[in-house]
Amino acid sequence: MSRFDGYFLRQLLILFGFFTLVLVGVFWITRSVSLFDRVISGGQSAMVFLEFTALTLPTLIRTVMPMAVFAAAVYATNRLSRESELTVMLATGSSPWRLARAVFLFGLVAGLMMAVISVFLRPASVEQLEQRQAEVAGDVTAQLLNEGEFLHPTQGVTVYIGRIDLDGTLHEVFVSDRRVGQNPVSYSSKTAYLVNNGAGIHLVMVDGIALRLDQQGRVLSSTLFEDASYDISALTNTSSTAERSLEAVPTFELLQYRDTISAAEGFTEGELIDELHQRFSWIAICIAVAMAGYATLMLGSFSRFGLWPQILGAFTILILLEGVRGFVSPVVIDDPKLWILLYLPAIMGILISCFFLLIAGRPLVPARSRGANGAVPQA
Repeated sequence: MSRFDGYFLRQLLILFGFFTLVLVGVFWITRSVSLFDRVISGGQSAMVFLEFTALTLPTLIRTVMPMAVFAAAVYATNRLSRESELTVMLATGSSPWRLARAVFLFGLVAGLMMAVISVFLRPASVEQLEQRQAEVAGDVTAQLLNEGEFLHPTQGVTVYIGRIDLDGTLHEVFVSDRRVGQNPVSYSSKTAYLVNNGAGIHLVMVDGIALRLDQQGRVLSSTLFEDASYDISALTNTSSTAERSLEAVPTFELLQYRDTISAAEGFTEGELIDELHQRFSWIAICIAVAMAGYATLMLGSFSRFGLWPQILGAFTILILLEGVRGFVSPVVIDDPKLWILLYLPAIMGILISCFFLLIAGRPLVPARSRGANGAVPQA
């Protein structure tokens, strides 16, 4: 690798890191607002929010990485052209194919990073995230510990807690259970405690009253109690296990045990094939968009104002490739034998790049302007 290749590659990698950081930051802020509100309003701590955010990062990085690769290739090529560095290299005899070596190597490096994220990190993070979401959803205590709010942990049940002391004592507790339609029951007490006795979570109320309405007989009965226990463990699903999604299935299992997964978890063969090859197609698309961004800009001549028409053309190609990716996935799900179509966007991007590089590498002087003996006419 020549010094120019190393210089070009460093520029690409630096810009790639910058664009990845910016795009991840923008997408993270957009998604974290709703996630923060959902987690905190559910009674969870900020550490749970940070944990959830960290587990969503591999998916977020995989989403923005092709865009960052493309933006880095376009920006670096445009800057080197505007500063005449590519012009000098072309004038010294280097062809666009020769200069593309650094871009292709950059695409390979990005593809290797994408392979680690798409094939290994993302499935593991999605699986862990779903397990933690199931645990949080089953955390009845956290759902109930909200002062001054009427909470509805499940259909037909309303809970209100006026104040919570630092030692966990609950004050001004009201519970309305309307799950048995003909006999709704309401509990009210001055103080209460949440107790986990191993068999479940109970709300132990002290110095209160229980009101039971018999709608058929139209009788309201009241009972004063010194203490009463109300089982709240059944209000939500406290199971820490959950059905995993297709994205959480490890790649090794998709390669070796598709029949077992399909029979046990209900996924179709097309869905499994689509998910498997989608993970590998993300690797190829990184190389394709890097080459497409570079090759499109090489069609333009030197201009100190930049290569804006070529840049717009490059973004048009990127949109085209993304559109093809969205089109072929349902086709593969319906017919798994057509899995090769998932690599069609990457193949199209590489073919377009090769075609543009052929055009960019044409002789500067048209053949019709040469003399009979092949010499260029002199003025």
